Amino acid sequence: MKFKTILRKCINFIFWCCVAAIAGLAILVLIYGHDLPDYKKLATYTPPVATRLYASDGSLLIEYAEERRVFIDFEDMPSQLINSFVAAEDQNFWTHPGIDIQGIIRASVNNAMHAIGFNTKFTGASTITQQVAKNFFLTSDRTIARKVKEAILALRLERSFSKQHIMTLYLNEIFLGARAYGVGSAALMYFNKPVKDLTLSECAFLASLPKAPNDRNRAVERRNYVLRRMVDDGYISKAEADAAATEPLNINSGFTEQMEMDFQYFAEDVRRKLLENIGRDTLYNGGLYIKTTIVPEYQRVASAALAKELDAYNKNKSENEPKLQGAIIAMNPHTGRILAMSGGRSFKDSSFNRATQAYRQIGSTIKPFVYLAALEQGYGPETLILDAPIVGWRENNKEWKPENYDRKFLGNIPLRFSLETSRNVPTVRLVEQIGVPTAIASAQRFGVYPKDLDSSRLNESLALGSGETTLQKLVLGYSAFVNGGRVIEPKMIDYVEDRYGNLLNGKPSEQIEWDVNLLPPVQDVKTEPLSDEQSLYQIVSILQGAVERGTGKQARVYGHTIAGKTGTTNQVKDVWFIGFSKNLIAGVYLGYDIPKPLGKGAGSHMAARVFSDFMTAALKNTSNQPFAVPDGMTFIRVNRNNGVAATQDSNGIIINEVFKPGQKPNVLQSHEQHNDKPVIGDIF
Repeated sequence: MKFKTILRKCINFIFWCCVAAIAGLAILVLIYGHDLPDYKKLATYTPPVATRLYASDGSLLIEYAEERRVFIDFEDMPSQLINSFVAAEDQNFWTHPGIDIQGIIRASVNNAMHAIGFNTKFTGASTITQQVAKNFFLTSDRTIARKVKEAILALRLERSFSKQHIMTLYLNEIFLGARAYGVGSAALMYFNKPVKDLTLSECAFLASLPKAPNDRNRAVERRNYVLRRMVDDGYISKAEADAAATEPLNINSGFTEQMEMDFQYFAEDVRRKLLENIGRDTLYNGGLYIKTTIVPEYQRVASAALAKELDAYNKNKSENEPKLQGAIIAMNPHTGRILAMSGGRSFKDSSFNRATQAYRQIGSTIKPFVYLAALEQGYGPETLILDAPIVGWRENNKEWKPENYDRKFLGNIPLRFSLETSRNVPTVRLVEQIGVPTAIASAQRFGVYPKDLDSSRLNESLALGSGETTLQKLVLGYSAFVNGGRVIEPKMIDYVEDRYGNLLNGKPSEQIEWDVNLLPPVQDVKTEPLSDEQSLYQIVSILQGAVERGTGKQARVYGHTIAGKTGTTNQVKDVWFIGFSKNLIAGVYLGYDIPKPLGKGAGSHMAARVFSDFMTAALKNTSNQPFAVPDGMTFIRVNRNNGVAATQDSNGIIINEVFKPGQKPNVLQSHEQHNDKPVIGDIF
């Protein structure tokens, strides 16, 4: 009788405990369950995804993201990756309703024993579903309210979604260290591979990260723990676990460096442009696919060529001394596609891009625009210019006496010879002859100088290169010499796709349709040429001579036709070289960030060397392509020193001169005869 009484009391106690528990649970649901977030929106889960920047060959340059994430569908995840997380985080995931009663009891017992001094670990009982609820909707506060809301949301999630969908949410949202959210991003960051290529060992390592995402000191130990759990749960055999445990964990030691330093100036310019055009949220969370114009092989040799020259100059300087800086930019002169760009010695030390942001005096690189203005007015390469002292000139109330770099005067010399050898005094006379506004307007027309220059600044020194511009603007201006006089804009991005593959800015170049005769599509030319094609070719021919026998000899590239121009400012504070082949143009600038003389022995030959090193590597696997000659031009062999036909005077360097219709060589004159062609600088 006594036993029955005790049993009845126990049953009653358990019953009323259950009633109390149910009542308490009901009260908690009433208190915390009425204002829970709308979990149903997870049916169309679209997480923030990293935007990825690619080179022209498809190689990854960099990711832009506040949270690095690559979304992976459930069917694209390896089974061993899923099994690893289940074994490590929630062994009853496939069977529980959202909360794991078994796990709660087990955790409660372990934690109670831990509290009274037994050697057991403090453990939690959150299921993967509960973690999804917390990660998406709740905070990480350790409060009863949060745990109750978490449990209620977990139960509702299980009723609304499949286990596969919940697992997809979890594996794409969970933080795994290194700013990587989700297994897709973590696989790339830690092992530089997609999830489908992960080994069992690597899967187990990723599954060990949720407990301590940023602690990799115990990586092997924690990986091996997950492998043992997988054996206990029947996912793998002990032999498989033992084999995986012996595999070295080759965690990408440079996971914070997503691309080579060589590409960072270009990538930063792209980022600034995108930030301006599409906004921060789309850039960092939109999961865009951005195909850029950069050619990795060109970029590497451009950076190496610039670094070689800068290192040679800076090698004997102390750490506290300012270092010589520089920039190089290469592009297609017909399309404006930027193929290589380096804006300084080190992006890490300075992100200031000297190719696009530094405005510097351009020196003699302006001269081709001045001489082009003369050619457009009917002057020819053979037109004689007086190279003799100029005295008594004043500019801005100061006496000005222009000089040549060699401090010599050569008398009457052809226009070609003057530009090839970059002589200053004949150029001053030419500017006076055609007019300062005309000379400067030519540089403005080609985009080198701004079009809104104050008229008070239009003077001889500005026409000789005292004005400032960027390396990129100079390269774009020179591009018009070889592309038929067309205005082009710099292009860094070929196309942009959103996360669903929709094109946001036109269509990829590979989708452009060619006509039935296999000719490329005709470009939509909206502007008139900046100059006539015959004058442009004469300038190209003269600049080719500048490389072959003038001031640009250091820029020669064996086996290739190259044209270009050196530039040096007063006291050799800035040195330049802009040059091009038929289909590739490159510009180089060297100087201090706070301008000061480069010193004895320095000069534009330094920039020309960088150009030559780059172009030699860039063109090594291509055949030579001479510049296209417009119709109506005539080639006549002349004496370079005086522009006289070689048949009359072969005593000197003989060249093939190019003439427009109506132009002809100079006539050899005796001392008593007078040349019928005027000389620029003569009084007539």
